Amino acid sequence: MHHLPAEPIGDDELRALARRSHDVIAEHQAPSGAYPASPTFSAYRGYAWYRDGAFTAEGMSRYGDVASVDAFHDWASRVLVARADVVRSLVARAAAGEEIGNDEMLPTRYTLDGEVGSDPWWDFQTDGYGTWLWAVVTHARRHGRDLARWADGITVATDYLVAFWNRPCYDWWEEHVAHRHGSTFGAIYGGLSAVAGAGVLDPVRSETAAATAERVRQVALAECVAGGHLVKWVGSDVVDASLASCVVPFGLVPVGTATADATIATIRRDLATPGVHRFAADVFFGGGQWPLLTCLLGWNELAAGDRDSALERLRWVAAHATPDGLLPEQVDDHLLHPEHRAEWLERWGTVATPLLWSHGMYLVLADELGLLPPEESRWS
Repeated sequence: MHHLPAEPIGDDELRALARRSHDVIAEHQAPSGAYPASPTFSAYRGYAWYRDGAFTAEGMSRYGDVASVDAFHDWASRVLVARADVVRSLVARAAAGEEIGNDEMLPTRYTLDGEVGSDPWWDFQTDGYGTWLWAVVTHARRHGRDLARWADGITVATDYLVAFWNRPCYDWWEEHVAHRHGSTFGAIYGGLSAVAGAGVLDPVRSETAAATAERVRQVALAECVAGGHLVKWVGSDVVDASLASCVVPFGLVPVGTATADATIATIRRDLATPGVHRFAADVFFGGGQWPLLTCLLGWNELAAGDRDSALERLRWVAAHATPDGLLPEQVDDHLLHPEHRAEWLERWGTVATPLLWSHGMYLVLADELGLLPPEESRWS
């Protein structure tokens, strides 16, 4: 159980946790370049996700650790290039109308060496590949990197998403494989939009990526909105906190539009306290609050002009770091379904700590708020 400090956490402490977050991520980055999801948690150890890794890379890119981020994108591109023939075959089979099983699709997580793991997992998710495309383009633009370095992997990911963007799959949380999810649409839209205008694809692929992104947006707005806001999946009427990504950073519904405003307002009302829950029916470890989602909501609030709320989110996250500056996957001081916590503790042990994605998102929001350490002191 965590207890918030009586006094608000000061800017110097927030900057210190940003430095610590960078160091935690850098310390655990694999020699291959992969960012492990969590170096110690039983169910995640030894694996890297495109989704987690791409957001972690965005935090490290903002911090200025270009070499670390380049190495991650090298790994991500290499993993895709090694599966180029697999993707070509999948795309051709789908075009021919063949039924393809989910177990034949690209996995969502890989070993740190880029292999397919042997442990069973809820493994077919497309959002990570969209998130990676967005992240690699954003990093290259920020630091003047040549996207040609990752062009082959970008091409494979683009072809895969163009073919399978509308196929039901697991969501961000490895759940509900039979549905098409709002946050998945957002990530794919963000990725395809980013690469379409980046000059890294051949002209035909660029046009196809742009046209597919627009189709994703149209389908999402037509089928994944209820009550004026985006919904967890097509046919649902509830929000998931991951839907905030459809506003910032992915821009499926731009900041200030009615759908964006309604989506963020509903997440705030239904899931935020100021820590942010994933979704109302969440029973994973009892349904706690997630630092990474708290940072995502703060990022959106700041983009909409609400600095006070964004800063409150960052301070809440900092208050839930361990004494040695590690951020967990979720915290347990406001559980939605506490009766389910014990079963997960028995199954997988204590909550993942550190979760590198939590640290990456902390860096993103700290940067947005101007609370990274000064550049000259980041490496001391």
